[in-house]
Amino acid sequence: MDAELEKSAMRKIYLRLLPFAFIAYSLCYVDRINATLAGLTMRGDLQMSASAYGFAVGTFYWGYFLFEVPSNIIMEKVGARRWIARIMISWGILAAATAFSTGEVSFGVLRFVLGVAEAGFFPGMVLYFTYWFPAKHHARIVSGILAGFVVAVAGGAPISTALLSLEGLFGLHGWQIMFIAEAIPTILLGFGTFFIMTDRPEQARFLTDAEKTWLSTKLAAERAAKESVRTFTVWEGMYNPTVLLLALNYFGIVTASLGMLFFIPQIIKSLGVSDNMTVGWLTMVPYICGGISLVVWGRISDRMNERRWNLLAACCVSTLGLVIAGLTMGSWWALVGMSIAAMGFYGSKGPFWAMPPMFLTGTAAAASLAWINCIGNLGGFFGPWYVGVIKDLTGSYAGGLFGLAALGLAAAMVAAFGLRIRDVATEQEQRAARVPVV
Repeated sequence: MDAELEKSAMRKIYLRLLPFAFIAYSLCYVDRINATLAGLTMRGDLQMSASAYGFAVGTFYWGYFLFEVPSNIIMEKVGARRWIARIMISWGILAAATAFSTGEVSFGVLRFVLGVAEAGFFPGMVLYFTYWFPAKHHARIVSGILAGFVVAVAGGAPISTALLSLEGLFGLHGWQIMFIAEAIPTILLGFGTFFIMTDRPEQARFLTDAEKTWLSTKLAAERAAKESVRTFTVWEGMYNPTVLLLALNYFGIVTASLGMLFFIPQIIKSLGVSDNMTVGWLTMVPYICGGISLVVWGRISDRMNERRWNLLAACCVSTLGLVIAGLTMGSWWALVGMSIAAMGFYGSKGPFWAMPPMFLTGTAAAASLAWINCIGNLGGFFGPWYVGVIKDLTGSYAGGLFGLAALGLAAAMVAAFGLRIRDVATEQEQRAARVPVV
């Protein structure tokens, strides 16, 4: 009976909530990567060097850093439906406002404020889904949300470069039209959030009473198992050594990934591709490889019910790809290396984000998930800035990629030697399954 209830409840929840999260994250990623494509023409229009561009585009992540934890705690208090709607509407408005940048200072300020507005979206969604899904679903759920970036790039990169070509329309530069046009769907979906999301399973009209009872009982049992080992306060969770090690691992991966990904269009252009539309299509290649890896690796991690070694393997793959890209810079093999690196970066996401809920619950989980994400996302500032500085100093992207590879290796070492986390809920379930029925 429980198996039938689980199957029907999970099917309904997947169909109700995952498509929304997928589309919302797609729009989130479009509003991030369009700055990388805007750099193809905006840098010249605003007279920004590679290092100034990398610094300005990375200020987004300082906004994330400062407001991520408060945002997630507020969401835990007021409910996901209202808070996610607020996040999407405000970030859509500010994404459109980026079109009115007049130089590196105003561009950097607008990117910072955009980070403030978007802070809490991704860890908020991760937290939200812990209210709805048992632990064994967590890696594939995170992978399903993050797979939205494939749609964002597959559709967003060619669309963005097509919008760039509308130079002079309405008296605007192409990159200005792109920022405005791509912000509108985010604002509209933000208002739609009020009608799509439901805060908690017990409020879900699309579940039967039996399904609500089964899910509430299951999630309560998992929570009790974790809290039987230890219950964390907000501050204890944030400064727990395992949480800090998770943040360190994530910082290494995010710095390496965004340091590379923000410069992919410009690296491709440096290979001799002059047409911006072609650059847009080629930019899809590493992202598509990463997206496939994201979904497949998440399912493998859930099927194996194992997180740490899957995370380690993904970190090693990303390091290898960055080394290949650096060694072959100037040839098309660099694109192959970046594609391998992207497979590692995104393959790590499912196993990684399934780890914090293995030992954190409640408001401590809300704060710690946000804390991990905001520390990690500081890499979104340091990575692009570092690569831009090295490019200005050496005239090549190779040195920057080698430095990013060292960070990927450091993240692998943290996973190998620091992230031994017990999954007490799963252990309890496995023990119960071995008890014979009398």
